[in-house]
Amino acid sequence: MVLSRPALVTMVAALLWSAEAAADRSTTQDALYRTQEILELRIDDGTLRKPELLPALVVSTRPRYEGSQGWFEAEALSVLISVFGTDDLRSCEACMQPRVFAEEGRIEQTAGPIGLDEIIRLDTAARGAAKPARTAIWLDEHAAGVSLKIVDLSTARIVFAKNIDPTLRENADTEDMMRVSEELERRARGDSLTHVFADIVILPGQHISLDWTDQWGETNDNFTGLTISLFDPVVGLGMVYYRVIDVFKIGNFRFAPQLGAKVIVSVPTAIVANITDEGSEDLIDPLLTGVFVLRLPFGGSNYGLVATASTNGSIGIGISLLNISLLPVIP
Repeated sequence: MVLSRPALVTMVAALLWSAEAAADRSTTQDALYRTQEILELRIDDGTLRKPELLPALVVSTRPRYEGSQGWFEAEALSVLISVFGTDDLRSCEACMQPRVFAEEGRIEQTAGPIGLDEIIRLDTAARGAAKPARTAIWLDEHAAGVSLKIVDLSTARIVFAKNIDPTLRENADTEDMMRVSEELERRARGDSLTHVFADIVILPGQHISLDWTDQWGETNDNFTGLTISLFDPVVGLGMVYYRVIDVFKIGNFRFAPQLGAKVIVSVPTAIVANITDEGSEDLIDPLLTGVFVLRLPFGGSNYGLVATASTNGSIGIGISLLNISLLPVIP
């Protein structure tokens, strides 16, 4: 198919317009705000240490779109200055330009991406009596936000690298994929995955218990383990089994409801029955209690809803605490 000249011009104009439209200034600016927040947090928690980073050489603050040419570099430098200050931050304008190095009997000209040896050579030539740069920084615009890379010049170690978008959605997707990879490796090693559930059911019936379970199965849909009951029965020991019945998403939240049961032996009744040799004697609770359980964890949190129905005629709804500390309300 051969396009006419007007059609070809229209197509080229549409492509150029779409590329320009992708240059959403607010998206990039919000990503730069997130960049500043992330760097400040990593410095506060000790992941990044300024004495190990500074002096730093800013190698690139490159915009992706033509519409960003007039403002991106200044905004990016402003973020870096806010985090690291001005005393130990240097700009390397020659790093992204064709470079010429002259030595006795030799002239070398290079273009394109710059190597660490060239960065060190440019820093040596321009810094005067100042200390050598410890790290090099690239902070460039990309389609969904900005990309940040910090490299140690003495060892070529990548100190920090991250693509940052306004909502950190890309980071969340990457973390999801990493969790999947770690899970596949765990299965290959045969390592167990242990969960602790604390069920607190108070209305209208009562059931309080603490479960220790192992997650298993080809798709990790099964949970089996031990339970300690503190109410219905009052004091009991037993076994539990749960299965994930479905997995669905609402927005960015993932839900995996569990359906299962507990079979619990009443400790007081068992002791009395053993002492008196009256197997049918019920002291406080029946010797065996069955509790049917439906649990709905809240997305990726450590909390969920739980509904129970026991063979003692008790039905109730409450909360389930998942893998939390003994004092969940205290950070």
